[in-house]
Amino acid sequence: MGEETGGKYVEPGGEFTRDQRYIATRITEDGRDGYPVEPGRYRLAVSRACPWANRLIIVRRLLGLEDAISMAVAGPTHDARSWTFDLDPDGRDPVLGIERIQEAYFKRFPGYERGITVPAMVDVPTGQVVTNDYSQMSLDLSTQWGAYHRDGAPQLYPEHLRAQIDEVNAVVFRDVNNGVYRCGFAGNQEAYDKAYHQLFDRLDWLTERLTDQRYLVGDAITEADVRLFTTLVRFDPVYHGHFKCNRQKLSEMPVLWAYARDLFQTPGFGDTIDFDHIKRHYYEVHRDINPTGIVPLGPDLSNWLTPHGRETLGGRPFGEGTPPPPPAEPVDPAHTPLR
Repeated sequence: MGEETGGKYVEPGGEFTRDQRYIATRITEDGRDGYPVEPGRYRLAVSRACPWANRLIIVRRLLGLEDAISMAVAGPTHDARSWTFDLDPDGRDPVLGIERIQEAYFKRFPGYERGITVPAMVDVPTGQVVTNDYSQMSLDLSTQWGAYHRDGAPQLYPEHLRAQIDEVNAVVFRDVNNGVYRCGFAGNQEAYDKAYHQLFDRLDWLTERLTDQRYLVGDAITEADVRLFTTLVRFDPVYHGHFKCNRQKLSEMPVLWAYARDLFQTPGFGDTIDFDHIKRHYYEVHRDINPTGIVPLGPDLSNWLTPHGRETLGGRPFGEGTPPPPPAEPVDPAHTPLR
């Protein structure tokens, strides 16, 4: 939603509650929902601004699924009628031929009334949305698309660690991933105070967990690290000021800051981050929080490339695997400190 539509995000008089009624259809090896795994058939619609979409961008890249699943990138801002493909020539996605992701939703569900969100997987032959259930989507890239993973792809959701990963993901979603939004969209002081304390209590818990271990679960990167990273990387540019998550900046929390830099400097993580799109999205779209739509010029991003020292804790980023090759869909060099 945007200024021209009077979009509202703050929950009047109370706590922000995320609508989690997503399209539960899955793309699976056995095609049980009518959508079998098939390279070239599906297109992943994302925005680099969105933390939930950013997860899928990272997982797709780490697993080497770029050739199997193409990617449509929407611009950083949207209005009440959904994300638009305004980065593409003529404002249309070149594969789907649509201007807005809502067209894919309406093609399958005419008059769809729930949130028209990214990430979303679209069936290219029919032009219909398949799913926008971002949590299941990223797990399915690991568990259902194995036949098309690159050689050396990491195990992001290994069977012996799934219970631990699920447990960590649940609390990180509630208190951190969604917790920053519960701060930013709180409609009264009481709701904000509760969300603020829940967020920073969980960040303190994560600090303790990560003081002596390099990654959240096990000794290599997993799905849990991907999910925490996409919130941490947005913390100082957006959440600290825009969402009033301001006990400290990430850069003032030594353990989490080193952990985030370690991941940022790992191929597949920092090279997916478009700081310009991230800032423009939040500050331009949330006009009930930032009525002027002015986008801050800071913070300085060069500190993301400073030494983190986390390698002394051991562990290997990709476990038995290898780093992904340089990105085929690079971020605009003007929007990242990576060169």
